[in-house]
Amino acid sequence: MRKSLIVFLMLVLSTLGACVTNPETGRSSFNIVPEATEISMGAQAFAQVKSESTESRDAKMIDVVQRVADRITAVTGKNYDWEVRLVESNQANAFVLPGGKIVIYTGILPICETESGLAFVMGHEVGHAIARHGGQRMSSTMVVQAGLQIADFSFNDSAQKPMIMAALGAGTQLGTLKYSRVHESEADYMGIRYMAKAGYDPSVAPELWVRMGQGGQRPPEILSTHPANETRTAELRAVMKEAQALYQAAPKQYGQGVDL
Repeated sequence: MRKSLIVFLMLVLSTLGACVTNPETGRSSFNIVPEATEISMGAQAFAQVKSESTESRDAKMIDVVQRVADRITAVTGKNYDWEVRLVESNQANAFVLPGGKIVIYTGILPICETESGLAFVMGHEVGHAIARHGGQRMSSTMVVQAGLQIADFSFNDSAQKPMIMAALGAGTQLGTLKYSRVHESEADYMGIRYMAKAGYDPSVAPELWVRMGQGGQRPPEILSTHPANETRTAELRAVMKEAQALYQAAPKQYGQGVDL
């Protein structure tokens, strides 16, 4: 009975505008979380991450990260209160919280290799935020676990906080947190478009996933929430002509930028 009610409520909400449209892909998705709520939770999560991490003091690298962030965010068309932090960590990870709070871990820089590689990683994570994938994940979780009681969905609830952090793409073990395969592929597409529009050579994007796949084993794609690295590489190569056209149309071309 409860399951039937939830399904019915989902159908009703979908007819009442509980959908968001991705500005880059046109894909519509179920999302009952107001964007203002996402942004508020993103700000709280960002404050928690800053309080629990050590900010890098590498002035040269901070400048590079800030420069890439400025160029990527400028082409998104999204008027968020953008902010970026470079965090000291061996984790090869990065994320962008709702509202435009960007966190880059120093451990991912060697995999990026170049400024252009970082631009793709950052574009990918920015894509998650602009597509509001965190809100979509929270919506699905609320439907299943809370019967759409959004009023009770609070970052200040200690029991809910880990789930909210995971939905937003941040947490204590960031490398283990996953978006869905659809979200990851969508963010890859957005990321390569953003980096190209920002003037970074998009040809480095597929090779980044080749490097990410080295040195570790992954479960079969059908058992994973992430697409296989080989799939992501192939998908990026398939849209390279489109990305190169955007790169050539950019006001300035920075190539691969500096080495990291």
